[in-house]
Amino acid sequence: MTTQEIRKSPFAEAFDFEDIRPYYDSEAHAVLQRMAKDPSFEKLVHHLWPEMPMQEAVAKAGRVHNIMDFQMEFMHSAIRTLLSRSCTGLSGSGFEKLDKNKAYLFVANHRDILLDSAILQVMLVENGFQTSEITIGDNLMEPGFITDFGRMNRMFTVQREGTNRELYDRSRKFSAYIRHTLVDKHVSVWIAQRNGRTKDGLDQTQTGLLKMLNLSGNGNFLESFSQLNIVPVSISYEYEPCDALKTQELYLSSLHSIYKKAPGEDLNSILTGIMGNKGRIHIQAGAPILAELNEINKYPNENEKVRQLCLIIDSKIHSNYKLWPLNYIAADMLEEGRRFESHYTPEEKEAFLIYAQSKIQGLKGDPETLIQGFLKMYAGPCLTADLKKY
Repeated sequence: MTTQEIRKSPFAEAFDFEDIRPYYDSEAHAVLQRMAKDPSFEKLVHHLWPEMPMQEAVAKAGRVHNIMDFQMEFMHSAIRTLLSRSCTGLSGSGFEKLDKNKAYLFVANHRDILLDSAILQVMLVENGFQTSEITIGDNLMEPGFITDFGRMNRMFTVQREGTNRELYDRSRKFSAYIRHTLVDKHVSVWIAQRNGRTKDGLDQTQTGLLKMLNLSGNGNFLESFSQLNIVPVSISYEYEPCDALKTQELYLSSLHSIYKKAPGEDLNSILTGIMGNKGRIHIQAGAPILAELNEINKYPNENEKVRQLCLIIDSKIHSNYKLWPLNYIAADMLEEGRRFESHYTPEEKEAFLIYAQSKIQGLKGDPETLIQGFLKMYAGPCLTADLKKY
């Protein structure tokens, strides 16, 4: 059965997904042939596959006949190449406990615009899973080559602009598409626990996300969320590649009620995230949230059910977060204490002090406020690790 022939469930039949969906397998070959003729393709090959001659890249593109071919022939090695340039090690755990025959909704903390989901794809493939579909904001999907590249990587679009009524209708369609992908297509989905990247180190799931997911349900909380098969995912970067950019944005946001990004700011964050030093990276998949839903369902109020599910997702993300010496150092510096000093050495603390100062030197604003914001970003995961575990 081709992707096009998969029938929609009743909750999805009312929607046309053409403007948000990734490419179908049957479209992959023609799209990649079109991409190969675009001048951007040569630049992409030079950057992501530097040892691959252009002639070989074009020939390889000709052998791609579905999305998984493209991801295995091109993307897996590309992501590994990018990581080899910018991190000192990638580890993962928890994936061996998941069922390869099931589709999961991976709800993850969000630190980097593209790498969070890209690293998940590496872990899935290397643990014998198919890759997942990925949510991405429409502000990042420019028409042409970029959109083709994204849709070939199983990205589907979150439409974020419009009137309140338009946004509600789009949320209903978005919710229906996610459920359609999980239930009808049996394909996993990655989604961030919140809009925008975490900048203060406090990874928290937005209630609005879960309410959106429930829009395509059948009105029964237990059945609707059981069907989604939620797996919390924690990604832990030793060094935040965009730490200086995030610190500056947090500072400017504190001065203005509405922060407007400068032209090209998203692109700068993407490139910095990809190329910036990340040190070690760990990604961990938690157990699917299923049994806990029975307890949540005992609450009489729907909003409270959503709140409790948020707390459980957060607790699992926090408890599975890999804490590095930098997190403990930042927490002690922020608290002006020595609560966590057994987790780092004096040499590591001195090195972090030098690193922090070098990062905020070129930023605009009060140096003391900036360093406090910088420390909060790294201390956040350590300070939330004490939350109640479910």
